[in-house]
Amino acid sequence: MRSKLFIQQGIAFGLAALVCGCAVGPTRPDLAAQAVRDTDQVPAWSPQSDAVPSAYLDDLIQAPELDALVKEALAANPSLQQTLTTLRITRAQRRQTGAARLPSVEGSASGSREQFGDPAYRSSVTVSWEVDLWGKLSEDDQAAEKDVEEQQALYRSARDALAADLMENWLGLIADRHAIEIEQRRLATLEQNADFILQRYRSGLGRLEDLDSARSSTASSRASLARYRESLAQRQRALRVLLGRVGGTETIDFPADYPQVLPPLAALPDQTLQRRPDLQAAYAAIQAADLRTSVAYKDLLPSISLQAALSDAAAKPSATLLQDPLWSLLGQLTAPLYRGGQLRAAAEIAKLQTAQAYQAYRETLLTAVQEVEDALGQERTLAERQTHVETALTAARNNLAQYERSYRAGLVDILDLLSVQQQTYDLEAQLDNLRYERLTNRVVLGLALGLGTRA
Repeated sequence: MRSKLFIQQGIAFGLAALVCGCAVGPTRPDLAAQAVRDTDQVPAWSPQSDAVPSAYLDDLIQAPELDALVKEALAANPSLQQTLTTLRITRAQRRQTGAARLPSVEGSASGSREQFGDPAYRSSVTVSWEVDLWGKLSEDDQAAEKDVEEQQALYRSARDALAADLMENWLGLIADRHAIEIEQRRLATLEQNADFILQRYRSGLGRLEDLDSARSSTASSRASLARYRESLAQRQRALRVLLGRVGGTETIDFPADYPQVLPPLAALPDQTLQRRPDLQAAYAAIQAADLRTSVAYKDLLPSISLQAALSDAAAKPSATLLQDPLWSLLGQLTAPLYRGGQLRAAAEIAKLQTAQAYQAYRETLLTAVQEVEDALGQERTLAERQTHVETALTAARNNLAQYERSYRAGLVDILDLLSVQQQTYDLEAQLDNLRYERLTNRVVLGLALGLGTRA
């Protein structure tokens, strides 16, 4: 009869706790769903006319030597390896959190001997388990899983950024080499001018001022050439850092001319911002924070834990738990009564952290939209500028040929010839730089669209 009364009281207390549980935790906005709606509001961009379907950044440039460098960087870059280690730590923490849902088993053994007495040995096994009454442990485990998803996305984002950085610097090697070649041609022309002016001066047909102007331009070109060579050397060193190569002076091979870089925005339904790993990471952060908010409110509710123990004493260690063991079963129901508002403050903090994670997602989304639109605008502007510079360069070359003939005939001044020559080589350098910017901008656009790496 007394046992029946105890069970009835336990049921009544449990029902009261359930009613309290239904009342704890205010209705919260579904910020994860709101984040999805925000992303759906991003307008679709028109595909580029000469684009082809590209699922990976690697598809934009067909260069086996570049693919090998990307694989090397992904395997050896120290910054990326740190991100990978963080991911592994998060996975271990996830296993640690999940263990709270499982029973814990502890064993103990002791031995003693008194004077004039026989030795005595005692051992016990205790099994403890917290009942996941409100789903709190399950939600805490789910939040830890979302932490893993966030770190996985951040690792993919770091991989993609590293590959894009490597591709841009590899194209930069070609641009630096072209700048050196253009400056070398400029210097050769200026040296020929200086020799020709010197011959005219010795023949009494030229002026000393003309020779000084030619020598000044030649010295300036040599200074620029030294700067371009150092720029190439610095980029080689920067690439070795990205590749994780320690020391050494091994140069990185690259082709003589730019490879084709495909426009990444094709008419594909999956080429949307939802492919961006940084957005995926921000979304997982919202979900994790929301789950922890629910856990924080459920900390206000009662909890039930069970404990079973088996103990025994014997004269021999091997006989313990085998002769006449005693067992006990304990059920414990605990509820927080007063903690000075600590638990409710923790719940409010968790709720605010969820709102903070949502705003971080919005910021990432807005940045992503801006990056895509900026890259698309750059593609149009660079194409237009390239067309105009090509036209200007054609006209400048024709003009230069006329000025060279006129100077040899004594019809124009040396300063006029030098000015036209400088303009021609400046336009060559500007055109090559535009080609480089246009190609790297396509890599930037691919990264902004969320194209990952195949390697």
